[in-house]
Amino acid sequence: MVFKVDYKKAYDLVSWDFLIYMLWWLGFCPKWIQWVEGCLRSASISVLVNGSPSAEFIPQRGLRQGNLLTPLLFNIVAEVLNGLMRKLVEKNLFRGFSVGTNNVEISISQYANDTIFLVRHQWKTSRQSKPF
Repeated sequence: MVFKVDYKKAYDLVSWDFLIYMLWWLGFCPKWIQWVEGCLRSASISVLVNGSPSAEFIPQRGLRQGNLLTPLLFNIVAEVLNGLMRKLVEKNLFRGFSVGTNNVEISISQYANDTIFLVRHQWKTSRQSKPF
């Protein structure tokens, strides 16, 4: 089975607190984490309403599209899903497909905000008793 997930408005929904936690958990240096947090919290937004700009406001979550760091930061958040999949595979609760000459097992593939799950399922057939 191949199951494709396209995160709707994925960049808009990223929690800054969770992103900062993941940077810390993955071992990024404190200075780098401060820089990323400064970039996130320094933005202000204004929207056009009937052609006129609204008052500026500061967003509370999300990653700016078009920013060169955005794909990297999103992948850091999405790494949690990769970690969960690794645990499921380790516990034999999930099996992917073996590919290539080295039989590398692939259970998840991620690119930007698209994720593909690759599942191999072994159908179990049960013996049914014959009717009288």
